[in-house]
Amino acid sequence: MFGALLAAEGTLPGALADVAREFSPRIDIGSQPDRDVALDLSGVERLFGDARTIADELRRTAADRGIRVRVAIAGTRTAARLLVRHRVGLTVIEPGNEAAALAALPIALVADPAFTIEPHDLLATFRQWGVRTLGELAALPSDDLAARLGADGLMWQRLARGEDPRPLVPSMPEERFAQSLDLEWPIEELEPLSFVLSRLMEPLSVHLERRDRGAAVLHVRLHLVKIDDTTPEVHERLLQLPAPMRDARTLRTLALLDLESNPPPAPIDRVEVAVDPTPGRIVQFSLLTRALPTPERLSTLLARLHALMGETRCGSPALVDSWKPGVFEMKSFAPVDANVVQASGLRPGPALGPEAWSLRPDSKPPRLALRRFRHPIPARVRVKDAQPEYVAFDRRGLSGGGVESCAGPWRTTGDWWREGWDRDEWDVTVSGGTTYRLFRARDTDRWFVEGVVD
Repeated sequence: MFGALLAAEGTLPGALADVAREFSPRIDIGSQPDRDVALDLSGVERLFGDARTIADELRRTAADRGIRVRVAIAGTRTAARLLVRHRVGLTVIEPGNEAAALAALPIALVADPAFTIEPHDLLATFRQWGVRTLGELAALPSDDLAARLGADGLMWQRLARGEDPRPLVPSMPEERFAQSLDLEWPIEELEPLSFVLSRLMEPLSVHLERRDRGAAVLHVRLHLVKIDDTTPEVHERLLQLPAPMRDARTLRTLALLDLESNPPPAPIDRVEVAVDPTPGRIVQFSLLTRALPTPERLSTLLARLHALMGETRCGSPALVDSWKPGVFEMKSFAPVDANVVQASGLRPGPALGPEAWSLRPDSKPPRLALRRFRHPIPARVRVKDAQPEYVAFDRRGLSGGGVESCAGPWRTTGDWWREGWDRDEWDVTVSGGTTYRLFRARDTDRWFVEGVVD
């Protein structure tokens, strides 16, 4: 059993939907949200009584809120919506009598935008055929109608018979995941603010868990005490979370670490927290590979590092398409799960660890690799016949000696319009058996060791 409500013009936004939700949690808001609402009344007879009593209660509840409505109850949602548009007051049709109740209604009702029927030029076609009512449309042979008008003609006929074109998809109320608290006394330190955030995050986490949602973005709004004309009214921070999460302690810690790096400029007298919800995270663990840290632990660690080192100094290094030696850029740290890499057939990378190379039998680690030093180390080099002959270092752990073999030079230069480079590079093997990458800066005629070959 379904009901339909049609409100008069000028109804407040959301008022009609609020009335409908008092009788059923399953409602369908039409193309005119402030005027047209259908609701599923299956099972509510045990609470409110028969269909006539439910219709009276719907109309009385709407009248108490200053809303004038039409009410129709029928066995299908389509029949109730067609009847409520044609008849004023209360209309109750027993289940199974929808086609007979709709037979005398004008065919123009089906062309209403509320039923999303396209194209509307079919109305003119039916009138040319002499079809004026829904009963006459419902009585047409379906096969012949489909041959002449296609699927659109059949859809019009099913509506004229009171058949629902699709199951009812409940319209969910717009939920706001937010908490706020007015403080009796302004606070300035982060320690008392942490207690306030804990008090706000706990119910927010419970709300997310009940709805099986996670926080994708965390909003923190701090209303400040006006000290002078330069003091802003609100200090707002936005945190993009790497994965959906709803743990109260993690959300509080992330907010505190961000505020530690970006403190408010004045005392706080009101705190608001809100999240942008997203579907909850589904985790499938593997018995064969080591699990990555949870997003909560990883986000907390990154937030602590950002607060300590700065947001631009933490992340994953990424290569840059440039000939400049040692150039790279920092990107957000996002480790890749080894199971995903194995399933996709990609070659494991350094983010997975050495054990990832054993996932595929045809994958082998490289035999030679240059372990580049973060800052080149000064070196003393004796040159003979334009080639390095002896190398010495002042750094512990690096063994110099006579050059047994060398390759080079490779001359590179670039970025002359800004802080560029101009140098000659050599690969040398010293008497101890270690191979180094050396270079000579041509502008200063100084030697450096850039890395060691492992």
